[in-house]
Amino acid sequence: MATQTTAPGTTPPSHGEEPAQEPAQETAADGYVQPDVDVEALQRLLDGRYAEVRALVRRNLVDTADILTDAETMSRGDYRERVKDLIVELAATGQTGMGFPTEHGGGGDPGASVATFETLAFGDLSVLVKVGVQFGLFGGAIQQLGTRRHHDEYLPRLITGELLGCFAMTETGHGSNVQALGTVATYDVEAGEFVITTTREDARKDYIGNAAAHGELAVVFAQLEVGGEGRGVHAFVVPIRVDGEPAPGVRIEDDGLKMGLNGVDNGRLWFDGVRVPREALLNRFADVSEAGVYESPIDNPNRRFFTMLGTLVTGRVSVGAAGISASKVALAIAVKYALQRRQFEASDDEQESLLLDYGMHQRRLLPLLARTYALHFAQEELTSQLHDVLTGAADDEQTRRELESRAAGTKALGTWHATRTIQECREACGGAGYLAENRFTALKADTDVFTTFEGDNHVLLQLVAKGLLTDYASEFEDMDQLGMARFVAALAVDTVVEKTRVHQLLERVRDLLPGGDEWDQEAGLLDPEYQLAMLRFREEHMISGAARRLKRGVDQGMPAGAVFSRVQDHVIGAADAHMERLVLEAFVAKTRSLPDGDQKVALNLLCDLYALSVIEGDRAWFMEHGRLSVQRSKAISREVAALCRKVRPLAGDLVDAFGVPTEMLRAPELVGELG
Repeated sequence: MATQTTAPGTTPPSHGEEPAQEPAQETAADGYVQPDVDVEALQRLLDGRYAEVRALVRRNLVDTADILTDAETMSRGDYRERVKDLIVELAATGQTGMGFPTEHGGGGDPGASVATFETLAFGDLSVLVKVGVQFGLFGGAIQQLGTRRHHDEYLPRLITGELLGCFAMTETGHGSNVQALGTVATYDVEAGEFVITTTREDARKDYIGNAAAHGELAVVFAQLEVGGEGRGVHAFVVPIRVDGEPAPGVRIEDDGLKMGLNGVDNGRLWFDGVRVPREALLNRFADVSEAGVYESPIDNPNRRFFTMLGTLVTGRVSVGAAGISASKVALAIAVKYALQRRQFEASDDEQESLLLDYGMHQRRLLPLLARTYALHFAQEELTSQLHDVLTGAADDEQTRRELESRAAGTKALGTWHATRTIQECREACGGAGYLAENRFTALKADTDVFTTFEGDNHVLLQLVAKGLLTDYASEFEDMDQLGMARFVAALAVDTVVEKTRVHQLLERVRDLLPGGDEWDQEAGLLDPEYQLAMLRFREEHMISGAARRLKRGVDQGMPAGAVFSRVQDHVIGAADAHMERLVLEAFVAKTRSLPDGDQKVALNLLCDLYALSVIEGDRAWFMEHGRLSVQRSKAISREVAALCRKVRPLAGDLVDAFGVPTEMLRAPELVGELG
């Protein structure tokens, strides 16, 4: 990084022309001095403002570490009970109630709630997801969608784990398209009750955590009908068990054995004319009077629906954080193994070489390590934004929409990263990585669904793209995919680009970098302005390209749905490019905020490695669009390899700074000393 890539008192490397022949070298001649990483200080930086909360969670993880063995040795039924008992124990410590109001027994700190969940992901992931279902989804829906009467009645008992519940949104036939749910809640004005009905087989609630065994109540999302008129999807508190048995009119079925997370009792729910009192409607955004009059402070039904769902954004923020934490566990195991496992003789020495001394092994693991750090800091910014919105510190509509978009995109990147990282780390540990004792079995199986729940990642990136293409216009909530196509088609493409603010940023960066229009050829590879400009250029180009394709198709008279289908891959690509730029910006901002010293040097190495790895990974696009010459593309690859060599001596300290308890790593043959 141009801000500081060398230890204090040394001369930074030149960022002039690239060497014609020789790759970058990590020698004293280039001014580089290897930093000394202070693991404790770096962990404090990563833990941030919630260090005490994270320390509490880590202590509890160590105290209950036997759950990792229980998951492998207990029957499914016993394991479920063990997980349930454990979350009740955790509730007694206060850590699972951090996000709830203090007047009901919570901690009143939404950011601390996410930090708790993020750190819990170092341990058994069935426990994590059960916590998420009970306190995040079920409890969060009652807190965010209900009013005082619901808060007083339910929050104190659910915070302690005395009252267990479900979040019943997803249906067999409708997952991502929540507005089209088939469950119906009809208001019976004579009885003053809502009648909940599963209208057809694919309208059954499915994959519902806590439903198969433990849940007593469910927050059920259903189409509200009042006086014969549909009012859209609303949420209701519905009893599903009475004294441990299914409530009258409720049918419950176990989803059965899953790929992973078998400590969570996912199930299916059917409702056959189940009656609940009028007060069961979670009525923060809409209510029905005794006389059957529908009332809402938000007139537009689409805006009301999206406002309701927007309050539940904490789930997406938390799942993305959990995916990043799971990646940290996998990397800690794989890096530690690579620092003590020897294979083949790479020199004249009699002793075989350590795995991490091999260039290919560095290439496999260290860019993933750098990306994990980058995502950590992006997640930190997101959690801060969430905290500000939920506490009212920054609660305007534009901020909320941007939070929803960033939460969707970060969740997608974080969970895809977990899937890729865990697989690569498993392979990097060879056959030993295949043994259940060494954690990868559970990590792979339990995190795989992270890319699906709280929103399919591709659908979430479409949400990001909608915000980019419309700049969260006043019509934002009304737009489905077809509406977005029509909206963009009605604008000048230049207007779409300028509204994203990327255009202005790119112009500013071009002014800062040397070379005028040749800024991308003249700037140093380790200049953060160059790295940011490359990602901003890609983002701007892809947004404008998507807008042009949408506009062209609609102008040619094609149906808007067909136009969107053809452009969908381009739209998602633009969203992904946008998120990669935000992640790099977060990393650069963090490194720039640090005082000069070894810690800054180490993090700058990782930041450079992340940025150049992203550019290298999409080099074909940059070359196709005239932003990379063949020579410069090769120079980037040489620089990535050189950065890997510089990070290699620091790798053990960098994974130790994640603060994953040794008991959570387990894997004694991988992280301990081999004989």
